[in-house]
Amino acid sequence: MTHPHLTDEPKPPHSPALHLALRFSSTRRGACLARRLAVQQFTEWTGLPHSSDPARTVALVTAELAANAIRHGSLPGRDFRLALLLVPYLFRIEVTDTRPERLPEPTPRASHSLDAPSGRGLLLVESYAERWGWESRDAYTKTVWGEVALPSSSGLP
Repeated sequence: MTHPHLTDEPKPPHSPALHLALRFSSTRRGACLARRLAVQQFTEWTGLPHSSDPARTVALVTAELAANAIRHGSLPGRDFRLALLLVPYLFRIEVTDTRPERLPEPTPRASHSLDAPSGRGLLLVESYAERWGWESRDAYTKTVWGEVALPSSSGLP
């Protein structure tokens, strides 16, 4: 039996994607390890050096998303999940936490005092990432993501 809704629409062109997902403890150490892994995986997949601007952006976006998951999205004893996805022209960082009811503001506010110890994380993500957003895939988690554009000279398709 064929399904017309599956066969009538043209399929998108196949593009190779690399994907990795791991869980980390909702601690400062977990956030640090997630950041290091994201940069290491980025440089391995793209061939760009750790010192490149895109690798630094991956480090910053991952650090901020992981810190927010730990500070605002964790429940005692629950880990956060880091997922990395490389598709042509784009590296996507996803951090999934266990507090779907605590949603990030659609547009971070720049009204935080420069002396405040926190409150600028998503503003940094918005400034450095190509795009960012969030989604709730089930009743128990929320995923906040950021995308880093790859330079056209990276040699990737």
